[in-house]
Amino acid sequence: MRLVLAFLISLFSLAAFAQQVPAPVLAAKAWVLVDNATGQVLAQKDEDARIEPASLTKLMTAYLTFSALKAGTITPEQVVPVSEKAWRMEGSRMFIEPLKPVTVQELIRGVIVQSGNDACVALAEVIAGSEEAFAALMNNEAKRLGLKNTNFTNSTGLPDPQLYTTARDLATLASAIIRDFPEYYANLYSMKEYTYNGITQPNRNRLLYLDATVDGMKTGHTAAAGYCLVSSALRGQRRLISVVLGAGSDTVRAQESLKLLNYGFQFYDTVKLYAADEALSQFRVWKGQANQVGAGFTSDFMLSLPKGMGDKVQPTLESQQPLVAPLQKGQQIGTLKLSLDGKPLGEYPVVALQDVPVAGFFGRLWDAIVMWFKSL
Repeated sequence: MRLVLAFLISLFSLAAFAQQVPAPVLAAKAWVLVDNATGQVLAQKDEDARIEPASLTKLMTAYLTFSALKAGTITPEQVVPVSEKAWRMEGSRMFIEPLKPVTVQELIRGVIVQSGNDACVALAEVIAGSEEAFAALMNNEAKRLGLKNTNFTNSTGLPDPQLYTTARDLATLASAIIRDFPEYYANLYSMKEYTYNGITQPNRNRLLYLDATVDGMKTGHTAAAGYCLVSSALRGQRRLISVVLGAGSDTVRAQESLKLLNYGFQFYDTVKLYAADEALSQFRVWKGQANQVGAGFTSDFMLSLPKGMGDKVQPTLESQQPLVAPLQKGQQIGTLKLSLDGKPLGEYPVVALQDVPVAGFFGRLWDAIVMWFKSL
């Protein structure tokens, strides 16, 4: 349901309501700010433009590694053989060696904290047999997660003409890691340094040192991509995800990311408008064992709104009539239209909160007669 809401929300409506406090303009090529609870975009520039992801690619490498751990195909303590390819990887490294044992758990920290290209290849090989096969898994997972403008060719983010993604897709991927693997996210992405093979390397995400509410996620840099940062911050119960791409320096990407996060926390609220399984209304049901069904949402219905606007939202609820049994819980039976100051916010599917089985013969017959008279 949350993904459906994210697609239906009107970005232009939010922008119109926040004109008195415009979103910041950043010193970067592209960016996006997303409310993690609702999936709504709070600010953006060229969020769907294809860019080179550099080491932000490692978000998907980590996602697939977490998936393999969850499936039990690898274990944290498993010792991974280091191939010559992994050992000789260029760029940022963890400094694994062919004759030195290294575990999956150590490699994961090497990917997330040290951004080790060698660690990425070692994990790709143990999970899929080869980096090429792993890249195919990455693309399959990208499609499943709804990353519409992303293509992976390797596990590291080293430059390749066919390796690309977008700010929007990176925000979706970051949100998926937080949602699907909260235990790994909480324990790994906020680590400020990691030591392996006697070498201590700091996390390149400067926001971990500048803002205590920031607890992830990943930096990236190549000459073509510029300086990039996917970051996430939790303040109170609200989590925002920012993606800043193509900044001019390490310092600038951190400053601009923090500027974007501060804007979202300062000028927007995440508002729970309706609780899970709360009936917004009762809809008439025909030919069912019950003649009414509760209409609402099966999970909390939340929206990102300009600060102070939560109690000004106006709802209009429309039923899909006639509703004829059988109905199943979770089946769409109507539409909720929301507006703010007379301007549309979006339209959202409303579902049945209970099953309604078919009535017996005489109940169906009676309703059929009533429906026939109503149609005259």
